[in-house]
Amino acid sequence: MPKTSLSRAEIRSFAQLSPFELKDKFIQIATAAQSDQPGQKGQSTRTMLNAGRGNPNWVATGPREAYHALGYFAISESRRVWTADNLGGMPEQSGCAERFEHFVRTHPELPGIELLKASVDLAVKRFGFDRDAFVHELADSSIGDNYPVPDRILRHTEEIVRGYVADEMFDHRPPEGQTLSLFATEGGTAAMCYIFDSLMKNGILEKGDRIALMVPVFTPYLEIPELDTYDFDVVRVEASLFTETGVRQWRYPEEEIAKLADPSVKLVCCVNPSNPPSLALSSRVSEQIVSIVGEQNPNLIIVTDDVYGTFVEGFRSLAADLPRNTLLVYSYSKHYGATGWRLGVIALHDDNVIDAMLAGQDRAQKDRLNRRYGTLSLEPEKIRFIDRLVADSRQVALNHTAGLSLPQQVMMALFSLFDMLDEGQAYKHRIRAIVRQRLELLLEGVHMKVTEDPKRAAYYIELDLLAEAERVHGKPFADFLEQNYEPVDPLFRLAEQTSVVLLNGGGFDGPQWSVRVSLANLDDLDYLKIGHHLRAIFDAYAEEWRAGSSGPSGV
Repeated sequence: MPKTSLSRAEIRSFAQLSPFELKDKFIQIATAAQSDQPGQKGQSTRTMLNAGRGNPNWVATGPREAYHALGYFAISESRRVWTADNLGGMPEQSGCAERFEHFVRTHPELPGIELLKASVDLAVKRFGFDRDAFVHELADSSIGDNYPVPDRILRHTEEIVRGYVADEMFDHRPPEGQTLSLFATEGGTAAMCYIFDSLMKNGILEKGDRIALMVPVFTPYLEIPELDTYDFDVVRVEASLFTETGVRQWRYPEEEIAKLADPSVKLVCCVNPSNPPSLALSSRVSEQIVSIVGEQNPNLIIVTDDVYGTFVEGFRSLAADLPRNTLLVYSYSKHYGATGWRLGVIALHDDNVIDAMLAGQDRAQKDRLNRRYGTLSLEPEKIRFIDRLVADSRQVALNHTAGLSLPQQVMMALFSLFDMLDEGQAYKHRIRAIVRQRLELLLEGVHMKVTEDPKRAAYYIELDLLAEAERVHGKPFADFLEQNYEPVDPLFRLAEQTSVVLLNGGGFDGPQWSVRVSLANLDDLDYLKIGHHLRAIFDAYAEEWRAGSSGPSGV
């Protein structure tokens, strides 16, 4: 298999880009390579396989059908109030539940109507909702005829999402005696931005402060702290354990976690399960962090991004074990195939260290923040951090129009209720099986090993090619690769020679010679093909090494 057409210097320059920007270069190369493989009638015989995207290729259809069925009911409620051609009125609450029952009985043919009825019944039974108030919230919100009230999250939706978090993020064991407050956001990405911004605005973090990142990690967590707005002093907590020569465990040694014991580390960011390795924290690591917070760094703020938690059986978030210290970020995007919906939440227990820090600030800092939030309350000092997040998301002055759009919140509620039904649990096990099957096919094709781990989400996989080189052919082969090629050279070869697009693990602060494969967005057998292509390129390096070639000049 030939080398890439790019020089080592060109590859080195591209390697400075973010992996998501570099991906665009790979796509450009892979697309151009397709046109060089004409088949019948000039069409390319090569299909581009882009396993660099985290967007899943499945969608949860049931709750979406329920959402659209709700829309028909909501429109009937609007027309009941006022009908004039295309003009309707605002749905009324009184008698809303009875009219909903009648609508269900008289529209049995409507797709999603049974699931919608089951979702409403479950919510009323589990959370003790007033049926009229709940059904009205659903109907009126799906119409989207009001600003969000409350602005942080709708009352019934908060109860439902709180239950979903307790089930899926806390393994049905929420912390006793704690109340979880939620802020509905435009996906997990908005949640990340809001958290960093509000911690700075409120003086909890200051420019240049020391924070920790548990790496490898989703690249925005690497890039945001380096912005001149923050310029944080970043401590890397590295997953660097091996189970055997050449087989990474992607686990954190005790001495790495021990870095969090330093009281100068004010915050730690964790993606759990991780991205790209896709492993949930082990009980050993969770217990060590709990011990550190309890004994050495009691004010440590933990930001845990748990979007992949539903892919691990028995997953339990750090927010469950350290409720007072943890801001939880969750997005519905991956589990439900809903990246376009932009559905996320920030969750914070009402008894938390951030509010305690705000209460303990000096007079000058409190006066500054009183001026910032003074238009919102006669007692701005009493505004909780979770509510300051909402105000800051709209530059405070627009707090009265803050909040995630109401139709989005309805979809969030229906996704959550779906999970609480048998149908939702069956769906969850089905998508878990999908990514595990794809992992097995990838590994079969590439002839590589990964550790057996019950904490594996398998949404992504990170493969360390240098470690594999040492495992298969020994350290001389690994040294040959390092001396003669850039770590991203295999990815350029893949794109150019096979039209396969992967991401470089080094861009996630993983090993430089590692690659990230998304197991979510291609057909099952595509992963077998990707594995074969990756192995062929790996074998080509080995053949060159055995032939005694000195490799490229390195210019």
